[in-house]
Amino acid sequence: MRPPLLFLSHRIPYPPDKGDKIRSYHIFDYLAQRYRIFLGTFIDDPIDWERAEALQARCAGHCIRPLDGRLARLRSLRGLLTGEPLTLPYYRDRILAQWVAETVAREGIGHAMVYSSGVAQFIDGPRFRHLVRVVDLVDVDSDKWRQYARRTRGPARWIYAREARRLLEVERGLAARFDATLLVSEAEADLLRRLAPEVADRIHGLSNGVDLDAYDPTRSWENPYQGPGPHLVFTGAMDYRPNIDAVTWFADEVLPEVQRRHPGAWFHIVGSRPAEAVQALAGRPGIQVTGRVPEVQPWLAHADAVVAPMRIARGIQNKVLEGMAMARPVVVTAMGLEGIDAVPGEEVLVADDAATQIQLLDDLLAGRIDGRALGAAARRRVERSYAWSSTLPLLDRWFDGRGREGA
Repeated sequence: MRPPLLFLSHRIPYPPDKGDKIRSYHIFDYLAQRYRIFLGTFIDDPIDWERAEALQARCAGHCIRPLDGRLARLRSLRGLLTGEPLTLPYYRDRILAQWVAETVAREGIGHAMVYSSGVAQFIDGPRFRHLVRVVDLVDVDSDKWRQYARRTRGPARWIYAREARRLLEVERGLAARFDATLLVSEAEADLLRRLAPEVADRIHGLSNGVDLDAYDPTRSWENPYQGPGPHLVFTGAMDYRPNIDAVTWFADEVLPEVQRRHPGAWFHIVGSRPAEAVQALAGRPGIQVTGRVPEVQPWLAHADAVVAPMRIARGIQNKVLEGMAMARPVVVTAMGLEGIDAVPGEEVLVADDAATQIQLLDDLLAGRIDGRALGAAARRRVERSYAWSSTLPLLDRWFDGRGREGA
């Protein structure tokens, strides 16, 4: 019989339709082939309750808790009184904590995989020290809060700066107490090693991957666009601040000049739960805001260019890898390319300022840059370096290969 493993995640790792759920699902799927999974997680999007049954069927046990974002934000304010980062009370849940303690004791669990710092609190503490505990921080979230503070004025700046300091304390503490701390890339792991040099040997990179069959550019994807274009696309969860910042900046600073040079140009913002600031962009000429779509592949497959003008970022941008996997030319900022081993000018186009992005897009859309060759090279890069089948076996290292028993 396969050994038991506790899998904790701040959001249900299914379906793999957005950044954090893509990574958590593939890690879950890999471990579920080697362990009997006991899943503790939250659902913050009502539509996910309809899909949860598919994941529950693969678990030996589960505790799935509702997470109301409004109540969680109010609850997080307790951190101002306790000295904690706001992230911890945001995810605090008495029922899930009790389920974890009882399940670990009853099932004889010896391994725990924790996805994100917010839920590591459920398996932290002396009574869980006997477990092999691996935490996947994905990104150095404390640095993301630092970036927020740098771009914000007023009282929010103080709150964001405080969160950056307090969350770094948590990240360093977890790295010291857990057997391994994973980050989404070696670049991200190096950042945490610099911030926590005392535990550098416990910090590792585990790269994101792409489902190469799901993102197959040779398939006949139905064209979702109307009109000849050209069509530029941005994909991602559109209630996420870095994505909101990226599309509003692009719409303000880059798109108008691109449209002047290419009057048929459209900018398509594809992703779930668009914030009010994103929805407002749909009122401008040549901008479409789709909201949630069944699948993003058709929007990528038929785009003239995928844009990722990230100005706030940590970790690996799945939107960039997915655009590359679909053999499309990708125009990205240096920050958006961090952690991705791609050659600028040969596999992607990189530009940080508006003028350079405008010129690259103009050259691409006018045919002075061979977008087909660029996209083909990008696909080859993803095949070589970012297939899940080559990244996930590294998980066995931190569980000492014991998950293979009885597989």
